[in-house]
Amino acid sequence: MPPLNLGNQPPRTPLDAEHAWRATAARARDVVLFFDFDGTLAPVDDDPTTVRPAPRVLTALAALAPRVRRIAIVSARPVEFLRDQLGGLDGIDLYGLYGLEHSHSGGETVTEPAALPWVPTMSELADRARAELPPGALVEFKRLSVALHWRTAPHLGDLVQEWGRANAERLGLRCQAGRMVLELKPPVDRDKGMVIGEVIRDAGGAWYFGDDVSDIKAFAALRARAAADPEFIGVCVAVANPETGHEVADAADLTLDSPAALGAFLTAALPHLP
Repeated sequence: MPPLNLGNQPPRTPLDAEHAWRATAARARDVVLFFDFDGTLAPVDDDPTTVRPAPRVLTALAALAPRVRRIAIVSARPVEFLRDQLGGLDGIDLYGLYGLEHSHSGGETVTEPAALPWVPTMSELADRARAELPPGALVEFKRLSVALHWRTAPHLGDLVQEWGRANAERLGLRCQAGRMVLELKPPVDRDKGMVIGEVIRDAGGAWYFGDDVSDIKAFAALRARAAADPEFIGVCVAVANPETGHEVADAADLTLDSPAALGAFLTAALPHLP
C-alpha cells in the first residue's frame, strides 16, 4: 500500500488507498481518472522520443476504462504522440500540450484556436534554439511549444534557462518549468488545472496522477471542486522522483515510487471496482 502523504493540504476524503478505491467504487460510473504521461505513466528518459509506458500500465488502463466514467491523459506531449504511445486504447480522452490540443475517445485532434497563430513563431524559435544553444541541449519542437532539455548535460541548466526566459520575454511567450526542462508556449490561458476543472464540473469524483510541478495545478482543481461540493471525492496521487523533491508529494494525498509502481497500483485497484 503506498504511503499516505498529507503534506500541507490534508485530504478531505479517504485517508488511504484502499478506502479511496472503495469510495470510488460506490460511484465509479461518475468518476474520472486523470494521468500525466512523462514520469507518471512512463519513466523519464534522456531522449524524450524513446519514452514508453511502464509495464502493466496499458493493460490496467484498458481494464479500468469501461469501469469508470472516463480516463483522460493530460500531458505536455502532443496528442498524436500520446495516441501512438497508448496503442489505440478505447474510451480514453487525450489532452496534449497542457490542453492546447484534445481528442475524445480516438476522435480527431482539435487545437485551441487562439494558439494556432503562434505555430510559425514556435517553429522559428526551435530553429533559433538549435542554432544558438550549445551541444548537449536538446530542443524538442511540438508545433505549439518548444521544450528545452538539459538532462544529458546538467551543467547547461542555467544557460538554457537563461536563454529560454530571455527569448520568451522577447516573443511574448510563457514559460513552464519541469524536470530538467523549460517549455516555451503561447500566451494562451490553458493549463492542466483548467482542463481538469472543466471536465469535473458535473463529475462525482476524480483521481489525478502526476509527478511534476505543472501537476500541482491539477491537484488544486480537485481541491477546489471538493471544497465546493462535500460529496465530491478528489484523490491526488504523486509519483515520487528526486528532481521535484517534496514539492509535488507534499501537495498530494498518496505517493507512489515510480511509473512501474503505478502499473501495479492500478492493477491492484481493479478488484475494488465493479
